[in-house]
This record gives sequence, C-alpha cells and structure tokens, in this order.
Amino acid sequence: MAGRVYAITGAFGALGSAVARAAAAQGARLALIDFAKTPPPGLPDGGDVLVLGGVDLTDAVAAGAAIDAVADRFGGLDVLLNIAGGFRWETLETSLAEGWHRLFLMNVQTAANASRAAIPYLRESKSGRIVNVGANAALKASMGMGPYAASKAGVHSLTESLAEELKADDVTVNAVLPSILDTPTNRADMPKADFAAWVRPDELAAVMLFLAGEDASAVTGALIPVTGRV
Repeated sequence: MAGRVYAITGAFGALGSAVARAAAAQGARLALIDFAKTPPPGLPDGGDVLVLGGVDLTDAVAAGAAIDAVADRFGGLDVLLNIAGGFRWETLETSLAEGWHRLFLMNVQTAANASRAAIPYLRESKSGRIVNVGANAALKASMGMGPYAASKAGVHSLTESLAEELKADDVTVNAVLPSILDTPTNRADMPKADFAAWVRPDELAAVMLFLAGEDASAVTGALIPVTGRV
C-alpha cells in the first residue's frame, strides 16, 4: 500500500475516518473527500494527505473536479473507496418520492459520479481498485428499509456491472455489505441494542483495504457481507 494513492469519499464520517487512519498507517497517500466542509479531529494530515471538503458528489461536474484535483496533486490515482452515502428509515406509506430520489442520489449517484471520473486514472494504475459500500439490508429488506435498501441494491448492481466493464483493464470493483456499524449515531438511535454484535468501523475498514490491496487482485464483482454477529 505504501505510496499508492487512495481517494476516500465520505472521509469525514465514522467509517471514512477509520479507513483513512488505517490506510495512512500502511503508508498510503490520501485524498479525503466529503460533503461536509470541515474535517473532524483525528484524521490523518501532512504532505501525503489532500483534504477536499464541501464537495457535492451528487453533481457529476463537482465529482470530476475533485478526482482531477487528486490526480493533479499526486500524479495519479490507484484506489477509489466510495463511502459517501446516507440512510433514512421510513415506510412506503409515509414516504415521499423526494425521499427515495434523495437516497438514490446519496448512495448510487455519488458512487457512479466518482467512479466515472476515476476510471481514466485507474486504468493508468498498475492495479486500479474501486471498493463500494453496499448493505446487507439490501439482500432482504425489513419494514421501513425500502428506500435505503433499494438504493443500496443499486450500488450492488453498479458494482457488478462496473466490474465487468473494467475487468480487461486490470481494475477490480467490489463492494462490502455491512449490517449495523457501531457508530455513535447508531448507538443513540438504538440504545437497547447489543452493540458488541455490530460491526466496528475498523473491522469494515480492514476488509475494504484488503480488497484495495494486491492480495485481492483476483477478486472482482464480489459483494462481500460483513455482518459481525448481527
């Protein structure tokens, strides 16, 4: 991983931060991209880190400008980790069309826009990688998970299709499918849950970075459940 260039979308969140710290510890050069303008404390910094806040990845032009900035700074791009996304619980009866569309934009369109912009640079890499974040809930959705699960199912299909599109270019495309992440927000929303059964961000980060590494060169188009003990 040392010296390779990693672009991480949604880098200011709980999972993105965990991935950034783990990748930096292994010597990666990082571009940390997020819709939020200000990064939280504790993210990697220094000369091998580019921070791009205030980037709306639902806008293809903005996504392209961000990825171009990464390549300009580091001379290329080896890995794109699409972590940007969102969640909302609501039943179909109480939901509005705008909510479904918003989750599609946040989960599918962000990944599609960033990936489209990254493809030319990943083709130039000796081992280009894209790792997306799907959801185990998209395999069998429960009540109130319709909009979220549908959008994450879109991420799954995007992953499989793009893997076929890029397999002749030595660019792999895979996705991890977590259950419930152990984050402060999820603990606040589900205070009576068994937190020990959930997936820690650092555990999911380890799987993502494996898929981004050399040892996973033969893996593409995979949807990998990371469900902890849920």
